[in-house]
Amino acid sequence: MTTEAKAVPVGESRFDVVIVGAGFSGLYMLHRLRGLGFSVRVCEAGSDVGGTWFWNRYPGARCDVESMQYSYSFDEALQQDWRWSERFATQPEILSYINHVADRFDLRRDISLDTRIASATYDEDAAEWTLTTQAGARIAARFCIMATGCLSAARIPDFPGMADYRGSVFHTGHWPHEGVDFSGLSVGVIGTGSSAIQAIPPIAAQAGHLTVFQRTPNFSVPARNWAMTDAYEQSWKRDYAALRRRAREETRSGTIYEFSDKGALAVDAETRRREYERRWQQGGANFMHAYNDILVDKAANDTAAEFVRGKIRATVADPQTAEALLPHGHPLGAKRICVDTDYYETFNRDNVTLVDVRRAPIERLTQDGLRIGGRDYAFDAIIFATGFDAMTGALDAIAISGRGGATLKEAWSAGPRSYLGLMIAGFPNLFSVTGPGSPSVLSNVIVSIEQHVDWIADCLVHLHRHGVRTIEPEQAAQDDWVAHVNEVAHRTLYPQANSWYMGANVPGKTRVFMPYIGGVNVYRRICDEVAAEGYRGFRLAAAPALGIKPEPCAAL
Repeated sequence: MTTEAKAVPVGESRFDVVIVGAGFSGLYMLHRLRGLGFSVRVCEAGSDVGGTWFWNRYPGARCDVESMQYSYSFDEALQQDWRWSERFATQPEILSYINHVADRFDLRRDISLDTRIASATYDEDAAEWTLTTQAGARIAARFCIMATGCLSAARIPDFPGMADYRGSVFHTGHWPHEGVDFSGLSVGVIGTGSSAIQAIPPIAAQAGHLTVFQRTPNFSVPARNWAMTDAYEQSWKRDYAALRRRAREETRSGTIYEFSDKGALAVDAETRRREYERRWQQGGANFMHAYNDILVDKAANDTAAEFVRGKIRATVADPQTAEALLPHGHPLGAKRICVDTDYYETFNRDNVTLVDVRRAPIERLTQDGLRIGGRDYAFDAIIFATGFDAMTGALDAIAISGRGGATLKEAWSAGPRSYLGLMIAGFPNLFSVTGPGSPSVLSNVIVSIEQHVDWIADCLVHLHRHGVRTIEPEQAAQDDWVAHVNEVAHRTLYPQANSWYMGANVPGKTRVFMPYIGGVNVYRRICDEVAAEGYRGFRLAAAPALGIKPEPCAAL
């Protein structure tokens, strides 16, 4: 990681475009727009680039998409030069990659670090956005692009007694950069979602005793991670461009898996068992593609879910603990499938205890730990692995005011509404990358990021060439898209789970299925058609040309 990252003061400044966030989406957005001649400033709350991979440094953190696919495709030399060390990359390696990209393309000079945006206000007369930082600096721009990420707003439950606890408190989404030594300590982990499932095994191996507090058990499949081999690396790099194109244009998730053309009930039980077993041994989310109807047919899903439950029973030695770990009440995959290394095996350790809080919820924190069902538990440290206010939380944290002073909080009071997940009616010239209403978290998010960034960049060039001052969705187009997103979602099993896809993990948050499940391939075609038809569903208002250098734009 470079040591040259410094906070760049912004003061009173004006740009063509301001981007909020310097993760994967913000960096590529900066690269594209700067190459087109736009003046751009990126505002990043953290002290360095990286987005979610800057903040999420908990033990065991790694990506559940294979590293050969979880990377940029926009530059052939970059994807040929970079070498991943493992099948599933760890957080430190992903962060090293992001820093390499920032340095390779000289992006840091246009990034203001340690710059958290407090508000974004639209001026209708000037047709520009003014962003105010927490430090009081103001940045004005014709266009504002929110590259704030889908999983960046960590959610800490508001239990009574939070201020009373005298031990150490951590959240997986805001892990100390220097790391934490749990050797010999009594540790409590609250939550058993994806972050917890990754963190629990390495923490258990270090702690004196680990107590896991579980409300809802989740399905998890083994990663079967391995060190990268030259043969596997070259199997991708020999024809990277064609494989990337296939992922973008022919798959629903933007990830190439071993896709089946059969339904689970079209084969006999023994054939199903062998196929599930084969994929279980291979590891990774490829398990979910054993049959093509697992996420749309409950009977088919039940066969895969029961196979996983059987694996849990066979792995966990104590029958009572095993039964407590069995997921029931939601279909397999309707909550994000977890990919783990020795998660279920960890509950066979003598220093690990599972506490089921479904029947006896957590009452409060005490000076020494937690009180649950009238019983007190003492801990040296408590870890909240309680996830994120997904997709909308980072935007909710900014006071965004659009046309007529209407706030985004008001506009989204009944759930997030957007057109294509790209723009919001009543908020001209405000774009979001992988926002609600787009495939985002149901996809290889870097594939979705690149598609959104390219679409937005092409849109801004179109506006410049045609002297367009503002762009925003028509209300009817937005309403139709929201209805379509929900209609497509209800063709599947996803809405049957109280998941963070629905906002169900945040008390008081309106429950609505947020991502677009129609597939990145279908979604890409829709976005391309909208643009090709003169930005169908958007209202474009003409005005004087923008302050963009003419040469780069004229060259396009």
